[in-house]
Amino acid sequence: MVFSELPILRWVHIVCMVYWLGGEWGIFNISTNIVNRKLPMEERRRHMEVAYRIDILARSGIILLLPLGLHMGNIWGIQPFGGAWLVLIWAAGLAWLGLCLSAFFRRETDRGIRLTLIDEKLRFVLIPVLLVCAVSSLLGFGPFEAGVGQKWYSSKIMLYSGALVIGLYLRFIMREWTMMFRELAKGANPLVEARLERSLRQSRYVAYGYWCLILSVAFLGAVKPF
Repeated sequence: MVFSELPILRWVHIVCMVYWLGGEWGIFNISTNIVNRKLPMEERRRHMEVAYRIDILARSGIILLLPLGLHMGNIWGIQPFGGAWLVLIWAAGLAWLGLCLSAFFRRETDRGIRLTLIDEKLRFVLIPVLLVCAVSSLLGFGPFEAGVGQKWYSSKIMLYSGALVIGLYLRFIMREWTMMFRELAKGANPLVEARLERSLRQSRYVAYGYWCLILSVAFLGAVKPF
């Protein structure tokens, strides 16, 4: 049996997309119990823990999609950064994943929150870089090829950067929940409960758009319509 590079990358890419979309759906459903005042605090904390365990799969998926997509783009001849550039891309991607996992394992500590803040700052740099590269390529200035049958790639990068923006907002929400649960652990606090419920209502509408964006990213990658 012979394994070739591209099919393996494509398979891992599909798995990451599944974890991304499925994980976000799982968190969305669990969040209802997290803010349910009728449940005992211990049970709500268990739901919060489950949400974090599901979320780390979604986070890992979205991070790995970038080096995977750039690697496959190089094989297709759409993006020019191969060779040593690919090694650097994978090293940066795995370092980012390591940071995310470290923040997850230390999520209930001050250090975990600091690591999460570093993760968020990285996204503030990465998002505009990806967006500028995608738009520039669609306008014909590179760095990605955008000829006939190739524009889907830059469009996908552009939507991916948009998904990172929404994902960043949802990260803010979950970090805020962690801080609010610290307050609730000290005793009943109606003001914090109200903030938690308001936060959930706002994030629900954002989540709907997030799913549509994720599905659009998957559509472009699978169909390559233009």
